[in-house]
Amino acid sequence: MIKNRRAVFTNYWTCASLAGLAFLAGCASTPSTTQKSTGWIKDEVADSYVFGYPLVLMGVARDAAVGTEPGQAPLNTLRHAQALPPIGAANPMQPSLDTLDSTGWLDVGSEPVILALPDSRGRYVDARVLDMWTNVVWSTADQFATRANGIKAQAIAFVGPGWQGDLPKNVKRVDVPTRNAWVSVRVQSNGTRDLTAVRKLQRAIRVAPLSVYAGSTRSASIAPPRSNADAPTGAIGAAGASGRPAAQVAALDANGFFNRLAQALPDNPPTPADPHALKFLSDLGVTPGQPVKLPGASDAIAAGLADGHERVVTPPSNLLTGNGWSWFGDGVGSYGPDYALRAYAAFAQPGIGTKDDEVRAVVTQDSDGHALNGANRYVIHFAPNQLPPVRGFWSITAYTKDGALGESAPARIAVGDRTGARRNRDGSLDVTVSSTRGKSGNWLPAPRADLQLVLRLYAPKPQATDGTWQPPAVVRQ
Repeated sequence: MIKNRRAVFTNYWTCASLAGLAFLAGCASTPSTTQKSTGWIKDEVADSYVFGYPLVLMGVARDAAVGTEPGQAPLNTLRHAQALPPIGAANPMQPSLDTLDSTGWLDVGSEPVILALPDSRGRYVDARVLDMWTNVVWSTADQFATRANGIKAQAIAFVGPGWQGDLPKNVKRVDVPTRNAWVSVRVQSNGTRDLTAVRKLQRAIRVAPLSVYAGSTRSASIAPPRSNADAPTGAIGAAGASGRPAAQVAALDANGFFNRLAQALPDNPPTPADPHALKFLSDLGVTPGQPVKLPGASDAIAAGLADGHERVVTPPSNLLTGNGWSWFGDGVGSYGPDYALRAYAAFAQPGIGTKDDEVRAVVTQDSDGHALNGANRYVIHFAPNQLPPVRGFWSITAYTKDGALGESAPARIAVGDRTGARRNRDGSLDVTVSSTRGKSGNWLPAPRADLQLVLRLYAPKPQATDGTWQPPAVVRQ
């Protein structure tokens, strides 16, 4: 049975609601006389770490991606991937073999930035923009119901806080609550022979500040940019010289983490506004825009930081689960005060959209609870009425246990409905997973080591996330 437990940290939530305040796993009570005086420090460090994790992660990813070095791009421009991702850890975690991505970082602090998309003429295109807290502020998900795969030509202006002015005709306004935002446009690719068509579509995508788009030098009517807000472009989960952003954040000590959080807060206020969360930060000596002054209880701070690390990487109870798979349902991409889900989503699937954009179900164990390993052979049997429910298409990809592509070339193959997966006579479909080719026509090459499988549903139907559908078990043969 699918589990969809929404009561994240129930006891904490109950306490918070009684107090009229919503803070993640918080609502810590006043320490009793028998509690050590530093006990509150550990709790509030852990709560504040989970609260601030997405903003710090996005800042690290931005700083690594914006610039003029190879693999970088300036603000308010796009960097286009024009080939399948190469093998290795330099890729984003769990890189897609189905699409080529165009990504960039926006700075809407001075004036709106406009994203212009061409008509894709029936080709699947998924575009989304995330604020610095990883909430999706806009996506093309609502267009899939009427156009199946393709999108229409359109222009969207992303407008920062406080801007007032006129936009060009036929440009849709979308307000962004943070100074920076991340944009991703993913174009379906059908293999190497299709790259010319994909690149032509990519060249028709345009990102430009309003003054450039309108051909004038008009500026926005808000305060000038802060000097410390220079930012970056590229895939959120991509590895730079120092490793993936998640690894860089995990390596920060408490001073490093909370200093980054404090410096990011003035330009990127919390969404939703949460005085309780800010009170916890104030208790710890974390003031927006100022150097942090953490309490002197180093042991309590270290314990709280370790607790925060553990909570970020622990799947929250309101994930959907079934047959060993786990995936995000309601709430993803628009988190509200569900800080546990928000932090875990930022860690596990950086850049993930809403439940209507994409579903990524992940499995690491077979039906008997043993770790998946490419030296074995597995079958995933989709019954005729159990095929992934999508408006777009679906695929399964095998990765190493760390989310990288395998070292062998055949491992860079995804199996799905767009790759001609063959059905059985009764309409069912079997996918065979192994490092060596078998007799099955739907063979998914896998690394000859412990692995994970990712089932992607592009433009999923509602039953993919409302608990009425689940992926089938992975059965060892």
